[in-house]
Amino acid sequence: MKRAELSHEVRQTLKRLPPPFEAHYGVVPPPPPSASPSVIQVTARHQAALKALAKLDVLASELRDPWLVSRVLTRREAVSSSAIEGTNSTLDELLAVEESGDAVEGGDERKKATEQVRSYALSLDTFVPMAREQGASVFTEPLVRDLHRAVMRGETDYRDIPGELRRTVVWIGGRGDIAYSTYNPAPPDDVARCLADNLAYLRGELDETLPPSIITRLAVAHAHFEATHPFRDGNGRVGRLLLPLAMAADGQVPLYLAPYMEANRPSYYAALQATQQRLEWHEMIGFVADAVTGTVDELLATRQALADLRTIWASRRRFRAGSAARRALDILPHYPVITIGRLAVLLNVSWPQAGQAVEQLVRVGILTERTGYRRNRLFVAKEALSVINRPFAEKPILPEQQPTDQRSGPSP
Repeated sequence: MKRAELSHEVRQTLKRLPPPFEAHYGVVPPPPPSASPSVIQVTARHQAALKALAKLDVLASELRDPWLVSRVLTRREAVSSSAIEGTNSTLDELLAVEESGDAVEGGDERKKATEQVRSYALSLDTFVPMAREQGASVFTEPLVRDLHRAVMRGETDYRDIPGELRRTVVWIGGRGDIAYSTYNPAPPDDVARCLADNLAYLRGELDETLPPSIITRLAVAHAHFEATHPFRDGNGRVGRLLLPLAMAADGQVPLYLAPYMEANRPSYYAALQATQQRLEWHEMIGFVADAVTGTVDELLATRQALADLRTIWASRRRFRAGSAARRALDILPHYPVITIGRLAVLLNVSWPQAGQAVEQLVRVGILTERTGYRRNRLFVAKEALSVINRPFAEKPILPEQQPTDQRSGPSP
């Protein structure tokens, strides 16, 4: 870590690291600022993000749009956040494992990666509702420990106990050699105090004047958490988990920003580095503002594309109103990989009724069977999955609308 790259204020926080790294220093990050950092340099971006959140709030409160809380969003978040840390799975693999429980192709490493990503997704299912219910009081050290245990479940190579704050020296960059690091987080003895500062900020206890905007709070809290680096590994995943939790605790529709971060990794790392090395909070605020705006745009584009896709699907045969097949069209965007048993439960119909609906949907190309099994067959709505899982900010591609197949007749 080069001192010349640190601001004067950050250099004042340097503390010698314990042996065998006593030749090096770690940064003890000061508490997050009690007065909201200036956003003058990123005003337009900050305002755009606030407007995007307001638009989302209208959809959530007036339309009660189910897509805003779709399970698929948390699954895509888990895939992207894990990919940033080098754990690579796909949304298709994750959804398939959740539906069938079968191992993914590619051997033990691929299976391990998918299970780790699944642990991340399940932690979102558990902790986001908890944050919504408890509000800012949810942010405690036990919560952070629980988050770490959740995301590190199945990490057999992890050398510490999941959920335990680190007692070792870590560094960022350097390819395994601290002499070439770009940043040395807090020494082990300072981790607990720095984490306590971070959580107090998330609870709003450090605010001396007007509370910062949710954009500023997300940015500052995330950058400070990563600067503290409370665990040997898994800090990025836990830090990104805290973002939708903070939004839910604030009464906002939780946004999942990891897909944007994955698509814009150089800017993400540069913003973190600017705050860690120079306390340039506006850099992280601007990045988070862009992430919020971009994520809302992506969410609305996906939502509209799936609505258009449903219209296209409905044109492929004369579905009887209220039939299982017609009702399934509303289910598939949230369960684009599905079994007959799952569909029967979601529609509250018998297994034979669900099976008949699936057969009709396969016949017109809405579902495709992918397992080849006689039992526990897995079906994929490929057109929906391609919309949901397209590269971030890429325009959705939809199939052409087809005239209703009159020969198939109305569905029973």
